Amino acid sequence: MILCFPLSATAQEFVETSGTLSDKEFYRLVSCAAPPNNPCQKKQLHWPLGATLRVSLEPLAPVFLGGKQKRARAALVRALQHLNRVDMNLSLVQVAPELDADIRIYFVNTDGSTPITGTNISGVDGQTVHGARVSVWAQNGIINRSTIIFGTRLHIRSYESAMLEELTQALGLLTDIRNPAYDSVSIFSQDSNASKTLGPQDIIALQRHYPTE
Repeated sequence: MILCFPLSATAQEFVETSGTLSDKEFYRLVSCAAPPNNPCQKKQLHWPLGATLRVSLEPLAPVFLGGKQKRARAALVRALQHLNRVDMNLSLVQVAPELDADIRIYFVNTDGSTPITGTNISGVDGQTVHGARVSVWAQNGIINRSTIIFGTRLHIRSYESAMLEELTQALGLLTDIRNPAYDSVSIFSQDSNASKTLGPQDIIALQRHYPTE
């Protein structure tokens, strides 16, 4: 049975902590929602080790044309660059929308006030998206596809941070952290979109999730 795990950086998918966590605590929090010194709250999910994931930016809704479209495309290029610099057993490549993709990114004309309807896109209709939202489908703990949705309420200044966060979460690190110590430090910060690069513990978490040995 294929399972869909829809998650949102603006909803309740976070764990609240205080102070700086150890690398192990941080990894367990973002990968399985484990509070420090407590068990996992959800199953860990991975793409197959060694995979090269194909990522497509689908045609944007007309409301995003102009500067927003340019910013969205640039944000994806930078996010892929950041992730591919990480020494992990996984890589990502952008492909054209008409090609088969593992991760598809949509910019949809929705302000989050009502569920999305009428797109006929699997995993999109029925979702409520205030800023950005990622869904992954997995079988036996292995992810086989993912969808990322951006709505109209997300400010253009947040595109770069949100794109990097959503792509990283699409790799299976699906939980944010609410902790002032990680504001402007980690892309997993629940309350801040200030970070536009992967923080030191973000990188360590990716390396633990996709070890090279």
